[in-house]
Amino acid sequence: MRGRAAVVVLGDIGRCPRMQYHALSLSKQAGLEVDIVAFTGTEPHVALLEDPNIHLHLMNSPFPAGLPRVLYLLLLPFKVIMQFVTLFWILLRQIPAPDFYLVQNPPSIPTLTVVKWSCWIRKAGFIIDWHNFGYTLLGLKLGSNHPLVKIHYWYEQRYGKMADGYLCVTRAMQHELSQNWGIKATVVYDRSPEFFRPITLQEKHEVLTQLHEELTTPLAGEDCCCEESPEPSGYLDYEYDSSKGDKSGEHRGLLQGDYILPNVHHTILTSHTIVESVEGDTTTEITEGDMYSYREGRPALIVSSTSWTADEDFSILLEAALMYDRRVSAILGESDSVFEIEVNPDKVKPRPSSLFPRLLIVVTGKGPMRTLYEDQIRKLRLRRVAFRTMWVSAEDYPLLLGSADLGVSLHTSSSGLDLPMKVVDMFGCGLPVCAASYSCIGELVLDRQNGLLFSSSSELADQFLDLFRGFPTTSNLLSALKDGALSSGSSSRWSDEWAGNVLPLIRKVSRKRRIDH
Repeated sequence: MRGRAAVVVLGDIGRCPRMQYHALSLSKQAGLEVDIVAFTGTEPHVALLEDPNIHLHLMNSPFPAGLPRVLYLLLLPFKVIMQFVTLFWILLRQIPAPDFYLVQNPPSIPTLTVVKWSCWIRKAGFIIDWHNFGYTLLGLKLGSNHPLVKIHYWYEQRYGKMADGYLCVTRAMQHELSQNWGIKATVVYDRSPEFFRPITLQEKHEVLTQLHEELTTPLAGEDCCCEESPEPSGYLDYEYDSSKGDKSGEHRGLLQGDYILPNVHHTILTSHTIVESVEGDTTTEITEGDMYSYREGRPALIVSSTSWTADEDFSILLEAALMYDRRVSAILGESDSVFEIEVNPDKVKPRPSSLFPRLLIVVTGKGPMRTLYEDQIRKLRLRRVAFRTMWVSAEDYPLLLGSADLGVSLHTSSSGLDLPMKVVDMFGCGLPVCAASYSCIGELVLDRQNGLLFSSSSELADQFLDLFRGFPTTSNLLSALKDGALSSGSSSRWSDEWAGNVLPLIRKVSRKRRIDH
């Protein structure tokens, strides 16, 4: 008979990748039946939905996110009561008795109380995975000296000590828990699972085709990355893929003589040409295959994923984009006349330069401040930078990262003790990052090895200039950081980290439970 575990998240499970990975490892690596108790919302990864040993028990969130502060305070007691009753009912009545509960913290109230009481009643083990501190997140909304924040701190310390085992995300957090909370936690670094990986040019073309409309439709007016349909060039950098022979590999050739190039399809970055036959005087002869190539003069694709909350200052990226735009004009000796409005008052006439590329900055995610920043983006007048905001499915997100040239992380942490999982995912895809600098980010991002650290929008703009000068052919710093990101992503995967740190703790808690009961 298989053992059983309950994974408890008082949040949208689709936006909690670490807890999804825990559930998958509990099923596949520990051989357990897994009940996930969480809020409904975003679709979780398909691997979770297709695992027959994982069972979802989803609750509806009692109130929408992003409420005004006064309304938030008025509804807070009712929210806590509703969550307490609903969660208690599910843990005691709707799911079978587990061997142990694995709980994400934060949120702390009322999760820690409900789970602890359920452990007493059902004689189960109790493991807390510390992602951050709940009282510091509340402090972002109410201020660090607010009475409710102080009450939350007392509550989190009291109930946080009642578990049988502890996990945390950084060595800095491990030290804080040990020195000031009396808690001995095991560090389990976020690592990307196997589906975050470098991808082929064909896979890039396919995902960019799926996202084509979103990537080429501006938030307002027109910009430098609106839809274009140039004629295909005779000079092609491509990957050859034929199902009729082993001819895969990278080639560069000049197609000459009589040939047919039917069905040329473009995305914002790539082209796909189906070659039926190429004969005559050719540098490279190709027969019955597909060619995937990067488009000449393509923009550099930058991806930044965000929860659109107060612990990420998105204005830094907006200001950096504006500075890049103006500094490139200054370097090239362009006058302000390039920003003059012509014919269409919403259109800024683009004049792309070969020295510095256009930047297409894609911001993924959902959150309460998204609309605010979208309004700010619409007010910018950028000649060679374009923004897109979108939500990408869990299956397409790794492919989007694999298609990008650079990642940007604005995460700084309310406590300064956790690390951005988005950077872990980027490294898994071999994507270098520019990351906001704070106390423990050095546990993940090694400056000038797998990424760059910045402390201001001006510094980030300078990094864009350094990374993309001569893009894509002579951007040496970007290439070196990509190699470092590939090395970081391949050095350790989630399954290895989990087997070495989480599985021993689970066995220890399970043995203690059997002895006690």
